[in-house]
Amino acid sequence: MHERKALLILHGKQALNAEVRAAVETRRQEGWQIDVRLTWEAGDAQRLVSEALQAGYPTLIAGGGDGTLRDVSEAMALAKTQASLALLPLGTANDFARAAGVPLEPLAALALLDTPAQPIDLGEADGQVFLNMATGGFGCSVTANTSEELKRVLGGAAYFLTGLSRFAEVQSSFGRFTGPDFQWEGEFLALGIGNGRQAGGGHVLCPEARVNDGLLDICIVPAAPDVVGTLGTLLSGGINGLQSVALSARLPWLEVEAPQGLDLNLDGEPMESRHLRFAAMPAALRVHLPEYSPLLAEELVRLLPSG
Repeated sequence: MHERKALLILHGKQALNAEVRAAVETRRQEGWQIDVRLTWEAGDAQRLVSEALQAGYPTLIAGGGDGTLRDVSEAMALAKTQASLALLPLGTANDFARAAGVPLEPLAALALLDTPAQPIDLGEADGQVFLNMATGGFGCSVTANTSEELKRVLGGAAYFLTGLSRFAEVQSSFGRFTGPDFQWEGEFLALGIGNGRQAGGGHVLCPEARVNDGLLDICIVPAAPDVVGTLGTLLSGGINGLQSVALSARLPWLEVEAPQGLDLNLDGEPMESRHLRFAAMPAALRVHLPEYSPLLAEELVRLLPSG
């Protein structure tokens, strides 16, 4: 029987969230020991993960947005722990949780503690780990420049509004992309390298991504003469719009060269580089996801032990 004990690493902004407090109390009444620690500044999530693993917690809970989830999952993966991770999505976008089918209501999210943890992949870019997606180009600019106030008022729609307002600033980037049986070079507007499916508040860049297939899904939107038209299709056309303008591939690794430099965003973490190697990290973390999560390849789930 799995020990019903977990440490919730909660983003400091959620300290007074009454719904979270009520959900934790309900789970405690149902027999779970859930201890809570708050983050305050950069590095806290990683430190709390280390302390939790040293203390022997079998399960950790990441309570916050995509950035908190990235910090906790990266620290757990680098520790090569067998402890499992549950998600308590409390951010604006919650891109990974939405795509994975994790409920956004706190009590329903914490109910997943009772489901068996599944081994899932992570992505890695030159030593930095990401759970959801690496984005570059226009999409990365939108994410970085969407204000906290706008996100608070409009939620995920804030990213779309920011995207519309920044059309005049759009510039393409030049890149060379190399992977197993895959090569492409040219000017591109947006790049998504996904373990998950969506980024930037709901923009689906990798609609077929799975988190347990050992591969990364690649989406490249080439630059076209009609830049505004291409981005309009991308932003408003949904999956069909994306597939009409993008190149896609599914690879265990991808090298990206951008001689002029490329701004990237790894689950909310900005980085800049001229040469990057992305790689899938198969089965790097055990996560409590819904049994029929869209991000799980069903045939692989059926083969896994249920314990």
